[in-house]
Amino acid sequence: MKNTQLITFILRHYLKFDKTQPFISITAILAFLGVGVGVMVLLVTMSIMNGMIKEFEHKLFIMNYPITIFATSNKGLSPDLLHYLEQKFPNLKFSPYMQTQVVIRMNGEIFPLVVYGIDLTKERAVNKVLYKSNVKHFNNTFNLIMGEAFYYSLGLASDEKVTLIFTELAPTGIALTPKMKKFAVDGTFTSGLRNYDNSIAYTSFEALKILRNMNATAYDGFHIFSNEPMKDIESIRHAIQIYMQETGKKVYADTQGWWEQNGNFFAAMELEKRALFLVLMLIILMASLNIISSLLMVVMNRRKEIALLISLGANKQHIRTLFFRLGGVIGGSGIMFGVIGAFFVMWILKTFNIVPLPADVYGVSHLPIELLWTDLLWTILGACAIVAISSYYPAKKASQIDALQVLRNE
Repeated sequence: MKNTQLITFILRHYLKFDKTQPFISITAILAFLGVGVGVMVLLVTMSIMNGMIKEFEHKLFIMNYPITIFATSNKGLSPDLLHYLEQKFPNLKFSPYMQTQVVIRMNGEIFPLVVYGIDLTKERAVNKVLYKSNVKHFNNTFNLIMGEAFYYSLGLASDEKVTLIFTELAPTGIALTPKMKKFAVDGTFTSGLRNYDNSIAYTSFEALKILRNMNATAYDGFHIFSNEPMKDIESIRHAIQIYMQETGKKVYADTQGWWEQNGNFFAAMELEKRALFLVLMLIILMASLNIISSLLMVVMNRRKEIALLISLGANKQHIRTLFFRLGGVIGGSGIMFGVIGAFFVMWILKTFNIVPLPADVYGVSHLPIELLWTDLLWTILGACAIVAISSYYPAKKASQIDALQVLRNE
């Protein structure tokens, strides 16, 4: 107990600003600030990365749907399968769809587009973007809902129709020609992702059935909303197998979750995040060099005191502990300063729109901030490990001082 009190007393003495050797204290302050700023920069950067990933996940979750079942043959999916799944999973929301590719011709220009034939009531229940569009029903069979940015880029008047050229070819007396049909625009939607707004439109089932010469109803797929898609997707796949066994009907379909459709994108984001974490950790590593230099200067400046302590009964373990704790206090206080500073900076970025973002590029007008506890934990553990390693070498050198030689010569 007495040894601990003595080490604590000497530690406080060494932490005081030394007017006779100000450069040593300044080096310690720089080490403290360096570690603190490094931790702060790392945490703020990780929170911004997490915020951007979550924002893109949210956008893609909305536009790609939590779960999608799509036909893998031209026979499509039957309404019986839809009815079976709706009864099997009453907690999920289903929206059947048809899909085709078209080209819009406007003002002498053409634009590619994917058009979905939907039941608007069911689609609004699974698609938050359409729900926010306030278009509750199609006014006519051949009406569209398209992206707001795309709508304005076409320069349409309020009652002007757009000409859709379908990829299906219609036979004529001379040759095969593409089908063309004028559609009125009932309303627009905004997803926050320009690529989606410029490439997707919605119309009624009846319009696509007429244009595709379909008498019976066969869907191209089902959009499914689930709060736990990663869990429910396996249950849906199993239910389709049971449906085939019970009915004897072959179902040519595949089931995908929104994360599977964008796996490469999120894998790249996670790789970038990890690489950035390691690079920014080098800032803390560089700052820790100041801890080493500061402690080594303290050791050299306090050689007489160390020798005197050894002569009074202190062993190498006591000296090593003293200087290891000295480095730990400098680095540890820097880590605490960095964590507190990071939370303060994140609060400022959340409260005030200091860094405005172009919404048409990033899909969000403010800087998204979200700090994961795992990132906070790994940052603190990594910084503590660097500080501990940086403090160990000077502490070891201090414990190796020859007290007899120092007292004889100095």
